[in-house]
Amino acid sequence: MKQVFPFIALAFFATVPLWLQDQYYLHTLVVAGIFMLAAMSLNLLLGYTGQLSLGHVAFFGIGAYVSALTSLGFSLSIFGFQITHEPWPAFVGLILGALAAGLCGYLIGKLAFRVRGAYFVIVTISFAEVVRLVSLNWVELTNGPLALPGIPPLTLGFEWTGYVTLWGKAQNYYLVLVLIALAYLLIKRLVQSPYGRAMIALRENETLAVSVGISVTKYLVLAAIFSGALAGLAGGLYAHYIQIIDPMIFMFLNTVTMVIMVITGGKGTLAGPLVGGLIFGLAPVFLRNYVGPEVQWILYGVLMILVVFVLPEGIVPAIERWFNRAAKPKRKNGSAGGKMEQSGSSLAMASSGKVNS
Repeated sequence: MKQVFPFIALAFFATVPLWLQDQYYLHTLVVAGIFMLAAMSLNLLLGYTGQLSLGHVAFFGIGAYVSALTSLGFSLSIFGFQITHEPWPAFVGLILGALAAGLCGYLIGKLAFRVRGAYFVIVTISFAEVVRLVSLNWVELTNGPLALPGIPPLTLGFEWTGYVTLWGKAQNYYLVLVLIALAYLLIKRLVQSPYGRAMIALRENETLAVSVGISVTKYLVLAAIFSGALAGLAGGLYAHYIQIIDPMIFMFLNTVTMVIMVITGGKGTLAGPLVGGLIFGLAPVFLRNYVGPEVQWILYGVLMILVVFVLPEGIVPAIERWFNRAAKPKRKNGSAGGKMEQSGSSLAMASSGKVNS
């Protein structure tokens, strides 16, 4: 059942645009799905290596700006040299945005993983703030606080098949759903590989992992590259879907949203960011129909606190534990009696000196 459930969930969500007629809720699902991708990328660091990044929104924003500028084109002067870039297809910008964010993940990983704990958190926050200030003040390139409008939507296809421009919400929904499924499979393959087991070993006991020959920097930087690239991909999707971005994309609230999705869903689990993202991505929208904006955030915070206190390991580990208890067969009296007899014989052997303590 555990192996089949992801396919059942995927099949269910594939039918959503067929029966969900309200375009606002479909829009909400698209945005929530994009942030689920970003939360999955953060889970690689927080869940599988144990490193908390509070500047993860920097990779998200870098992917958004690189993808937007690649598809819009730009002209700027650097040290007297005029650089002009003509617009490229949007899907090329999406790829370049992911690569740029992955490269930044490599650079930050090389520098930041020399420190641990609170120092690593400070480095990541500082990096995000520097990137935000660059986007705010480099007006010639990013248009600063005036934002980058008119970002073209994604266009998929080839010359011999024809092109499809993703204007509609249902089209973007299916694109996000496919990318979430691919990211899920990629992360699962990575986690189950020797590289993933090395990351988990570093999370559980770094000293012991180092003593058996696992390179701390190598595997943590690898996680940072994958995490940054996936967050950049999510940022590019966001830019081409919303079609306008500004420095507010680097808000600390976006990082907090990703962290909440990972922790409440279950860090270190494949489905955790998806479950947490679905709940906390849709909760404000449903609360909006019943209470005002101030009460919404209060209830949002209360819901998060309840989940953390009642299910400290997260929602997904708790559900897995409940399923395991339900599937576990009850012990029969005979088997219990056999175990008592075996325990009695072991005690007898121990008392006679035949079993070493």
